[in-house]
Amino acid sequence: MVVFRIDRHSGVATYLQIVHQTKQALRLGLLRPGDQLPTAREVVETTVVNPNTVLKAYRELEREGLVVARRGLGTFVQKSLGAAPADSPLAAELAGWMRRARVSGLDREDAAALFHSVLDQEFSEGEK
Repeated sequence: MVVFRIDRHSGVATYLQIVHQTKQALRLGLLRPGDQLPTAREVVETTVVNPNTVLKAYRELEREGLVVARRGLGTFVQKSLGAAPADSPLAAELAGWMRRARVSGLDREDAAALFHSVLDQEFSEGEK
């Protein structure tokens, strides 16, 4: 089951953080079709957010065709995304790179900026 972590200082709307984290879990294979998302009550208890915020996020995911709400039963994954399992060799290599970045003195934001810069460069070159 996915556990949502809300960063109140990120500047990203709480419902969007839930949407993004759900999509990431789908891409990494942590959530698969048929899996149930935590209930709104469970999310509220673990994150201390307004229940309407959770429901807004789930409605957005449903609008995108990723989940389906079943009245009285909960919200279930309907569709998967991507093919980047969390236990792939690439994930291990990336984790090693992140450890080296931290040891060399980069903080989280610096490492993320460097990662995204290289990501943008590599994927824009592949599209040309």
